[in-house]
Amino acid sequence: MTARSVLVINCGSSSIKFALVDEQQEAFPLHGIAERLGGGEATLRWQHGDELVERAIPGSDHQDALAALLPLVEQAAGGQLHGIGHRVVHGGERFTDASLIRPETLAAIRETSPLAPLHNPANLLGIEGAIKVYPDLPQVAVFDTAFHQTLPEHAYRYALPERLYREHGVRRYGFHGTSHRYVSARAAEIAGLDADDSCWLTAHLGNGASTCAIVNGHSRDTSMGLTPLEGLVMGTRSGDVDPNLHGHLARTLGWSLEKIDTMLNKDSGLLGLSDGLSNDMRTLEQARDQGHAGAALAIEVFCYRLAKSLAALSCALPRLDGLVFTGGIGENSALVRAKTVAHLGLLGLAMDAEANIRCVRGRAGAIHAGDPQRGPRILVVPTNEERQIARDTLAVLDRQASA
Repeated sequence: MTARSVLVINCGSSSIKFALVDEQQEAFPLHGIAERLGGGEATLRWQHGDELVERAIPGSDHQDALAALLPLVEQAAGGQLHGIGHRVVHGGERFTDASLIRPETLAAIRETSPLAPLHNPANLLGIEGAIKVYPDLPQVAVFDTAFHQTLPEHAYRYALPERLYREHGVRRYGFHGTSHRYVSARAAEIAGLDADDSCWLTAHLGNGASTCAIVNGHSRDTSMGLTPLEGLVMGTRSGDVDPNLHGHLARTLGWSLEKIDTMLNKDSGLLGLSDGLSNDMRTLEQARDQGHAGAALAIEVFCYRLAKSLAALSCALPRLDGLVFTGGIGENSALVRAKTVAHLGLLGLAMDAEANIRCVRGRAGAIHAGDPQRGPRILVVPTNEERQIARDTLAVLDRQASA
């Protein structure tokens, strides 16, 4: 059987991340990014094998960038491109799985945009551009929120008036679902367990960060909520704060809702705790080693709040087979992993310090101490959201073919 290829697209308001995924190859035949779209300095950068290339595409919009990509994709895929998978951040309650893109799918994504105003409109730009450039290819939407649609009602409902949920969809949705799904299944494979009979806590840690409790391959609780602001301390996002903070700042400082929202999303988190030093964990760790008090505090708060979230999510598990770290910070910061696990002794977690230090730069591995049969595992598993999106895309196409 000929291996199939899927082009995976992740669109921002002025960028397109892309990867060509071959279902039988571990490495991507082609991947890259188009940046600063809509402006005079738009560029397209890609890697094909060992070749790194950058091309100026001044004035290009999303459709122009996708058109520039077309010959590169066709060459790398050898003319065997089978479909396009689009990352879409918010699917609301309608989408519990990936979906073939039809006019009604686009309408539903558009209707859900008020729940993700920074993301869904940008995702739509990529979808609409790709349909024009690749009109004959099947295209599939893969939703960040879909994996979390298995949360029980007691986990996703807020203690708010019923009408806000019933009429306006105000509830917890969760995000990073593609990553949590991929790494929990991969962790089960590494541990020699059946993904459908295993229980994991997963921590996706990057500039955006979230945790998840996964039982037999299904999300049972997660740290993000109605928006990606809820939950952990992140690069520039505050995570959980007192719900009355908005009122307090409005009354005492006269701040507008827009100013408060900007502060919580763009000026807080690691950046705010370090007094504006950085939202990058690598910079903060270097500054901490040089005696920077703000950097040290930011790391301590990040790890404590992460541990606190993981401990809380353990309530959703019948047992704990292991803890999985992933994402840029989760895969590369031995310091963050060690500090976090140090707070979780009551969960029976113990770390092998030397193994922890070795797991950096995309290396997967077990970093727990002792026999995993007598205590939960601790694993570092590099995420691969592009591959999961490609798998979900092909699964949709297979269902369509057999229908």
